Amino acid sequence: MAKKGNKVSNRITKKQLLELLIDFFNRHPDEQFDTRHIFDELGIKSTSLKGMCIHLLDDLVFDGYLAEPSLHKYRLANKSSIVCGTFKRSNDGYNLVYPDDDGEPIVIPERKSAHALNDDYVRVTLFAHRRGRGREGEVIEIIKRAHDTFVGILRVQKHYAFLVTENRAMPADIFIPRDQLKGGKSGDKAVVKLVEWPAESRNPIGRVIDVLGPAGDNDAEMNAILAEYDLPYVYPKIVENAAQKLLTDITKEEIARREDFRDVTTFTIDPEDAKDFDDALSLRPISEGLWEVGVHIADVSHYVTEGSIIDKEAFKRATSIYLVDRTIPMLPERLCNFLCSLRPDEEKLTYSVIFTINDKAEVKKSRIVRTIIRSNRRFSYEEVQDILTSGKGEYIDELTVLNRLAQTMREKRFAAGAIDFQQAEVRFRLDEKGKPLSVYFTESNESHQLIEEFMLLANRTVAEAIGKKTTHNTPKTFVYRIHDQPDLEKLQTLSRFVSKLGYKMKGAGRGNTASSLNSLLRDIKGQKEQNVIETISLRTMQKAKYSTQNIGHFGLAFRYYTHFTSPIRRYPDLMVHRLLDRYINQGGRSANAGKYESLCEHCSAQEQVATNAERASIKYKQVEFMTEHINEEYDAVISGVTEWGIYAEIVENKCEGMIPLRTLQDDYYEYDDANYCLVGRRHHRKYTIGDPLRIRIVRANLDRKQLDFEIVE
Repeated sequence: MAKKGNKVSNRITKKQLLELLIDFFNRHPDEQFDTRHIFDELGIKSTSLKGMCIHLLDDLVFDGYLAEPSLHKYRLANKSSIVCGTFKRSNDGYNLVYPDDDGEPIVIPERKSAHALNDDYVRVTLFAHRRGRGREGEVIEIIKRAHDTFVGILRVQKHYAFLVTENRAMPADIFIPRDQLKGGKSGDKAVVKLVEWPAESRNPIGRVIDVLGPAGDNDAEMNAILAEYDLPYVYPKIVENAAQKLLTDITKEEIARREDFRDVTTFTIDPEDAKDFDDALSLRPISEGLWEVGVHIADVSHYVTEGSIIDKEAFKRATSIYLVDRTIPMLPERLCNFLCSLRPDEEKLTYSVIFTINDKAEVKKSRIVRTIIRSNRRFSYEEVQDILTSGKGEYIDELTVLNRLAQTMREKRFAAGAIDFQQAEVRFRLDEKGKPLSVYFTESNESHQLIEEFMLLANRTVAEAIGKKTTHNTPKTFVYRIHDQPDLEKLQTLSRFVSKLGYKMKGAGRGNTASSLNSLLRDIKGQKEQNVIETISLRTMQKAKYSTQNIGHFGLAFRYYTHFTSPIRRYPDLMVHRLLDRYINQGGRSANAGKYESLCEHCSAQEQVATNAERASIKYKQVEFMTEHINEEYDAVISGVTEWGIYAEIVENKCEGMIPLRTLQDDYYEYDDANYCLVGRRHHRKYTIGDPLRIRIVRANLDRKQLDFEIVE
């Protein structure tokens, strides 16, 4: 039995006494107490408090929280049960654990969280259920930390140091002994590993595992973003050395096993700064109105064998990461920029889909084969667009034919129900130190669409070749790129939202969701609300992912779809190449579905993490760019409204900032969540998503990647 408590003050409130009782029984879930023991344990002496305590005990029995096996003897109504789940931290002190059984979330008060952090996998003991209350419990074990490394800025004192983090998942600064600093100095960005967190201590204890450099330094900040998302920022030397040992020569025997396209007109089209050219197009006429189009993809699987040290590192990364100023490659540089890259005037090994297509962009036949090519020309998107626009330049005839076919395929795709999302991408012009000098946008034009349509065609064709069931075969295990239909409730929310802005979504969710969305996207083109509605519409969509279970691709309106065309930068494409080889060239049995589903889940998860890091780098550079423009005024559009303020996006550069509610001094504003607006109580002024504003930049916080605005009247 617990040590007897001190005498309870006669001024204790009923609510406080109730909490004492609940805490007491939760600490003794398997024991039974009579009123005398309860009074004694809680230190209740006065007659009035004893009377209040008995009334509360009776209430708890009535609520089903306590049981009364015999007169004036009490215990928990049922013994606490144990569940495991994922911990989610909240700013209000009432955290949640989402149990493995997908049951109701369990409320965990901060003092009962045992220093659990966001996404930790924990074991929880459930408190007895109280009528009218959700499930409550206490973390009794942290089974697995989701993250044991954290990024922040060092603050070094004479005898100790702290890592100050901006990560909301870490509620306290991390204490670091002086001998664990690894040379780090005050103001340095560092990566710290959590060593321990004593139960009685407010601060965890850690040690520095890497010093990234002074805060504000471009390399330090970009590497900090990668470290924050648990992504690699250096390539292991042992893997690079393995890549150096790979042979460059292509043997006569290897050439003999492949179709030879070295004499066919072939070129690559990529961004201006690209080095990893993993796809090329070839074109030659077959007869009047009939063309052979080759989609040639770098044959990475020829060089990277399954289970090798290079393959293991590639799988771990699963994708290349594209920050604002750098690429973190999936493969060692020798492979992605040299051996596998389809550079002009070099013989390269490729995996290809060869199409016979007529002038109506109808595919008459296709085949999937290993090939050898020699690219004639490396184009940038800008060069191809200039040629298509002007009607003159190198390979104008080939580019014109391919573009005409691509545009016809594009029209057919949208007619079949593909969604026409075309958001501009934010880009930066940087100086030699990575400082942003200006912001610009890239939008999809004919040169991008030319490549896009043929890559989509190749991906779909490969998926159909393996996935389509015929009378003679059952589809074998394969890697698909799938995209589920939007959730009906989210669609209805989107419909209500756009209706407040004067737009309609007719029939969304009733079998014609795609046409309804496309109609909306056409209606908002060029309107002030365009970017906001496009962004919210994208959030309505499910996330595309990889799976062996094919459900089709809603956004593209394809029944079969995979990723085959970028094996230099995506591991699933490499998986697809290997499966094709297994089935087509070797006649192998179906691969283990469970194994490949696990690989797909990892690749999908890594893709999302990489996307988050890429967005964080853009946000950082936007804030860094605006540090040079404090107190300047801009036209903006309201991009979000919350109970704590207004989010606004600057029109000319898409930098988003917050206008805190406390700065709106002209009225008392209330949040109307049904209509996505703030409304003044006295003057009834409204701030609604999509409304234009004139704003002034007040401050730019680089550590938090946050801009603060104020409204200019």
